[in-house]
Amino acid sequence: MLTRRSRTRPRRATTLLVAVVTTLGLGLALSSCGGDDKAAASGKSPDEVMALAKKTLDDTTGVKLSLATSDLPDGVTGITKAEGTGTHAPAFDGTITVVLTGQSFDVPVIAVDGVVYAQIPLTPGWQDVDPSEYGAPDPAQLMSPDKGFSSLLPATTGLEKGNSIRGGSDNSEILTEYSGTVPDTAVKNVIPTATGDFTATYTVSDSGELREAKLTGVFYPDSESMTYTIGFEDYGTDKDITAP
Repeated sequence: MLTRRSRTRPRRATTLLVAVVTTLGLGLALSSCGGDDKAAASGKSPDEVMALAKKTLDDTTGVKLSLATSDLPDGVTGITKAEGTGTHAPAFDGTITVVLTGQSFDVPVIAVDGVVYAQIPLTPGWQDVDPSEYGAPDPAQLMSPDKGFSSLLPATTGLEKGNSIRGGSDNSEILTEYSGTVPDTAVKNVIPTATGDFTATYTVSDSGELREAKLTGVFYPDSESMTYTIGFEDYGTDKDITAP
């Protein structure tokens, strides 16, 4: 009896060990397969990552957009901040902060069907406006594949891959920086009065989503160089934006 037990135990232990290893191996394989979509940008060249980020932004229904600067030159009429939702209708619904004659104004804006509506300070109701008077484009066009933010990506030259960090929800994503130079012909789509070359730094997730863009250069006539930081969040946002 003792001899039989001593022979049986190793067999049972071996069987259990094989089962555990097989289970772990299967789990790792499934984890690896499930992560393919999340690592769509892995192994790609900087130019390929820009192409992927452009396609991802162009294909999504909408995103939460933000734009901000802390160094708008004195005496310049321009934008210091913008927040809202942009869709591929194209349409935009949000608030733009404009500096005009040295004063800052928060202006609710809706842009849809080629018309930009704004609630001008000290003026009741919504008014049709020409955004170029404030050094801004039609906000709805910021989501345009040809004239919006995504158009900056393939226009960027001298791309170099920078540092990667963990970020996103529960630090579950890899965010990587890419830097290069963008000509004013592309940047004018975002700020119409831009001149000269611009230094660009993009932060792209491992799934190919553009999360942040920093542009540094001369955005307004006869002014110093400054930086705009543009954020992109909540890919897949679906919002029905209509005229007020």
